[in-house]
Parts: sequence; structure tokens; C-alpha cells
Amino acid sequence: PLYISFDDERPIVYVTTGPTPDAAPAAMHFLAFDARTGTKMPPYVPGVMAFILKLHTDMFLGFWAEIFLGVMGLLFFAAIVSGVVLYAPFMAKLDFGTLRRGRSKRLGWLDRHNLLGIVTLAWASVVGVTGTINTFVVPITGIWKANGLAEIIASEARTPLPAQRASVQAALDAVQREAPDMKPQFIAFPGVVFSSHHHYAVFLKGATPLTSKMLLPGFVDAATGRLDAVVPMPWYMQAMLLAQPLHFGNYGGLAMKIVWAIFDIVTIIVLGSGLYLWLRRRGGPSDQRVREVVMAGEIA
Repeated sequence: PLYISFDDERPIVYVTTGPTPDAAPAAMHFLAFDARTGTKMPPYVPGVMAFILKLHTDMFLGFWAEIFLGVMGLLFFAAIVSGVVLYAPFMAKLDFGTLRRGRSKRLGWLDRHNLLGIVTLAWASVVGVTGTINTFVVPITGIWKANGLAEIIASEARTPLPAQRASVQAALDAVQREAPDMKPQFIAFPGVVFSSHHHYAVFLKGATPLTSKMLLPGFVDAATGRLDAVVPMPWYMQAMLLAQPLHFGNYGGLAMKIVWAIFDIVTIIVLGSGLYLWLRRRGGPSDQRVREVVMAGEIA
């Protein structure tokens, strides 16, 4: 086994296995068990949403595609900032929310683009920044393992783990005694990315909607069952853990997901109208086109 994880909403325990601790996700095998009876659950069959999530995450092209999408997220945020810079002088000549009717089609779309863009400014910024953070999960986790776990890795036993390892349940109990108000999120077995070569890494989560995204890892010697350390996550790991659910709107249940979906649709309209305005841009030097935007769509 590589991981044991616990469902947030249902009494289900997931077991992830693989040929080696560093196995690629494609080589892993996933099993689900009823936490009350130990009964094996039907196998998970990826559906349409799993396909869309993978497409959204790395376009099925792996790590470097994920980094590429992160760079696109930074450019998206830069576009938002530049839009705000242009919006300030634009609105100095118009009342907020003005849609000039009876003018050209291009001018009408410029007004809609600016209005919808400024309304979704905060949301688009949050989603863009958190999405960028999410694409750097692998390097961020690598930094944490190289620095935050360095002392634990340096102090661990150099002898190979015995065939008969300590009880996983005992390891979980040992860590939970240190933080009785927290619940288990997942357990990483020795050798995987979230643990050392000689420890069970037991990750606990808080009990409130916000703290449920904040993890506290405890490291238990897999040979002896001794609790060696409970190490709070550094700020950059906590930021990453908070960014993941915030990006997808996973904090407030279905209501928040609906709000996120509405903002998604509006943002698509903003992007589409921006592309339309770019394609229908007037000729002339770039400084003249910028002046047109600043002058509320009119050439000075």
C-alpha cells in the first residue's frame, strides 16, 4: 500500500496501492472499503467529470503541461491588472454600469466587457492566483520535503524496514493523541512523496470548514511504532492546501459551487468579448488604440 485516505462525507476508506513507492499515478490501483464493515466497495469508474478535471489540470500531457498552465494563470492575472489600469480613466468619463445604446456594436461590447470584468475582478483574481499555485504542487511539495522533513529524514534509522511493520492503526492513534480535536485525512506509507523512507506520515485535518483544509502531519517509525514528530506545515504548504479547494469552490457546499459556476460563465463572456474586441480593433499605432480605450471608446 501507498496511501490510506478517508472520505470527507461518507464512511469510506480508500486504499491506494502500487508496484513501488514512487509509482506514477497511472500505475496505481485504487480500492474502496466501507469503514463500518470493511466490505469492499464497487470499483471506481472515472466519468466525464474525471476527464474534464484531468483536462483542466494538465491536458493529459503531464507535469510540464501543468507548469505551462500555471504560467498562463500568471498571464491571466497580469491581464486583469492591466484591465484595471485601463478601467480607471475609462470610468472617469462614464457613470458606473453605463451601457451606451444606439452606438456601434463594438462600443457596446466594450461597455459590457468593462462592466462584467470589473464586477468579477476579485473572483477572477482569486481563481487565477489559486489556479497558478495549484499547478506548482509538485515543486512546492518537493521544497517542503527537502526542508521541512530534512530533520526527520536525517534522524531516521538507516537499516531497512522489517517485513513485519508496526500497526497502521497504532500509528494513527499515536498521532491523534497529540491532536485529539482533529480527524484523519490520509496516511502516507514509507517511501512515498508525502513521507520519509522509514515513517508512516499521518495527516490530520481540522473539524471546521476552514480548518478541514489545514493539515497537520505526524511521523511514526514504521518499524517500532514510535511517534517521532508532529510537524506543522510551513506557510507555503498551507497556502497550497487552501488554494486547492478555494480554486474549485469546495468550501461552501453546493451553493458555493453554483456561485462559482455563474462567475465562470461571466468570465467566459469577458474573455470572449475581449477576444472579439481584439479581433475588431482599429488600425493604427498601439498608443492610439490605448488612447481610444482611455477616452471611453472615442478617438480623441
